[in-house]
Amino acid sequence: MYKLFLVFCLVVNHAAFAQNAAIDPNNLFPQVKFETSKGVVVVELDRIKAPITVDNFLTYVVTGEYNNTLFHRVIEGFVVQGGGYDVNYVPRKSREDIFNESGNGLKNETYTIAMAKESRPHTANRQFYFNMDDNTNLDPGMSWGYAVFGAVTEGEEVLEEIAKQKTDYSEELGWEDVPVEPVILIKAILLPAR
Repeated sequence: MYKLFLVFCLVVNHAAFAQNAAIDPNNLFPQVKFETSKGVVVVELDRIKAPITVDNFLTYVVTGEYNNTLFHRVIEGFVVQGGGYDVNYVPRKSREDIFNESGNGLKNETYTIAMAKESRPHTANRQFYFNMDDNTNLDPGMSWGYAVFGAVTEGEEVLEEIAKQKTDYSEELGWEDVPVEPVILIKAILLPAR
């Protein structure tokens, strides 16, 4: 009976470890390619400064959860946000919220990628945004900021084109700044380690 219990514990522990295992764990600066309806954007992530955020983000990438989602919030000179809704404006399922790593030293500077969250600090899960300006108001100060976890290495001009899209109020989502012509994240791909 004891041996059976020990085997059960090992199986449960292995399953828990596998579920929480890092994606591409030996790559400190993994790269992700976004194929969008406006062109290609490549980001380099910083696992050293934002390990929790990078692993969370890569889990969505490798499971295909970002494929065929919308950039649903676009404000020129501020942000291009996506990852949360499919092409029919239906919310995609989220994993658990993650710890806010906004105090990691990375700043919300132009062409960085960061996690969107609610007003409470540890509510980021799947939505991300690109900074289209130096958004120092999103950095931590007397309160929690928004966690930056990487930077664009290719496709800045694609983001600029997305940021210039005409936007309006969306009945489906119930807020402003939604592109009139949908901008789609067709596929997000983890690139091979360099």
